[in-house]
Amino acid sequence: MNEKFEHLIERAEQLISRIESILPQPLAAPADWSASIAWRYRRRSSGHGTLEPVRHLATMALDDLKEIDQQKEKIERNTRQFVQGKPANNVLLTGARGTGKSSLIRACLHAYAPQGLRLIEVDKAELVDLPDIIEVVSQRPEKFIVFSDDLSFDEGEAGYKALKSILDGSVAASTPNVLIYATSNRRHLLPEYMKENLSYTHTDDGEVHPGEVIEEKISLSERFGLWVSFYPFTQAEYLAIVAQWLSHFGTSAQDIEAARPEALVWALERGSRSGRVAFQFARDYAGRAAS
Repeated sequence: MNEKFEHLIERAEQLISRIESILPQPLAAPADWSASIAWRYRRRSSGHGTLEPVRHLATMALDDLKEIDQQKEKIERNTRQFVQGKPANNVLLTGARGTGKSSLIRACLHAYAPQGLRLIEVDKAELVDLPDIIEVVSQRPEKFIVFSDDLSFDEGEAGYKALKSILDGSVAASTPNVLIYATSNRRHLLPEYMKENLSYTHTDDGEVHPGEVIEEKISLSERFGLWVSFYPFTQAEYLAIVAQWLSHFGTSAQDIEAARPEALVWALERGSRSGRVAFQFARDYAGRAAS
């Protein structure tokens, strides 16, 4: 009888262990915070969330980013205030693709990492776990930027409400060592439709007031304290960025001048004069020259 009872207990413990292994677990802090200056939040299929160190982080210097001096000054100043323990804002970077939004954030990370700046990248689908992430880092001495790239939402997405709650001043959002930096091609983060303009109302004195639908769509972006807009580059700006990257790869001044026509054709073929396209051309040109 005792053997049967002990066997039953053993089976029960095995069953409980299996159930516990598939249940969502509280987010645990990494065992070694010195493993990296950047971390990536991932939620496994089991529902367990983890902070994984980014082992191979692309190097980016602030001086490498050209033709966005005004945007650079605003982001760097806000980041410096944050690292120094002074008041600073959550930041929304919006505008044309490939103009340096995410690169600028990475450059600030490299510049201020020696002073304790760290970055946690969170995909928009996992923003619902923001309160857990903030709770894990709230007692750390470092300063953390929670970064979400290419952020945009469709109607009713859970991450939209979670981010809005954090930015709105919940208890977790008041943590002094956490800021949220997000990039987006959409200024208001939600899709906008022509029919929504019909919700605008006009008063007798000629004032125009947006309807509830419009108000809801701009309410999230308004919660970011600092907006920084990026714009498509002119031809001259594009060529200046090409020249900077070619110089970065060791190309001579004479070859940089000779590469201008090819750089313009490269941009024409891709339908864009963005910083990303300039960087890609410079890599291709410098690689061919080295061969």
